[in-house]
Amino acid sequence: MSQHTGHGPHHNTAHSHHPDQAHEGHRHTAHGHHQEAGDIDWDVMGPMLEQEAEVGRPQYEAAARWIAGLPTAPKVRRVLDIGSGPGVVTCLLAEVFPEAEVVAVDGTPALLERTRDHAERLGLGDRVRTHRADIPDGLDGLGEADLIWAGNALHHMGDQRAVLAGFAALLRPGGTVALAEGGLQPRRLPRDIGIGRPGLEARLEAIDVDRFEEMRAALPGTKRETEDWSALFTAVGLAPQGTRSFLLDLPAPLADGARDHVITEFARRRQMFEKELTAEDIAVLDRLLDPDDPAGLRRRPDVFLLSARTVHLGRRD
Repeated sequence: MSQHTGHGPHHNTAHSHHPDQAHEGHRHTAHGHHQEAGDIDWDVMGPMLEQEAEVGRPQYEAAARWIAGLPTAPKVRRVLDIGSGPGVVTCLLAEVFPEAEVVAVDGTPALLERTRDHAERLGLGDRVRTHRADIPDGLDGLGEADLIWAGNALHHMGDQRAVLAGFAALLRPGGTVALAEGGLQPRRLPRDIGIGRPGLEARLEAIDVDRFEEMRAALPGTKRETEDWSALFTAVGLAPQGTRSFLLDLPAPLADGARDHVITEFARRRQMFEKELTAEDIAVLDRLLDPDDPAGLRRRPDVFLLSARTVHLGRRD
């Protein structure tokens, strides 16, 4: 799965999806947006996913260190990163859990190759492994784990309860499932940016929500679940261990790396949402994406990045 805005840098491997899982023949490249796997240029998408993960690294690192510091935390010897995408979070987990083997699980060979390269650059190649699998079909081949990290992955699977039960079955006694699900969609601009109708990001988010529902409805074997993750943990025999949200607060003016990420995200939405957007909003987006326009994202001083990512923990007794 890839993690995309609001869902995180993982990629699609679920059925065959990205945050890191894959749906049969599709890859998820942005909230609720899918492309045929063969249509994606991973030489382009891979760096975009890496950029997103690197920008959000403070959130992921804080979440991992929270898990590692829990009084009930087991000795972590093996970690499964489900829907690992390009492996940025995989390698972070290897750093936070220095005695563990960390396995990147994804259905896209090009992203697993990026994971291996990233691990080698960081000197983690001896502990980071890759495993090509589509979830849920490939769950049986993953082996046991002390920690299963599923970053924005579960919502890409039709029967979320069944997949969560599959995760629970892989846990060693005392092991933990960490679900990064929910939080708050990123905000990058003031409500009124001085051009067009105020509230552009809220309108983009509304389209995103509709796209997400279409994605869920199209998944094989999809079942509606109330998104009470603690209740779902209990239903599959795991004990809820707490929920925390982790803030990414990069105030204006943004540094170049984060600004590049913001520009990339707006460009994706300009392309994906063209049919749903009004002519006025399209014109505003074109100005925002114009590097020479004083009101554009490259030059305006009020661009920021604010988001919250929520992590839910369930423990096997």
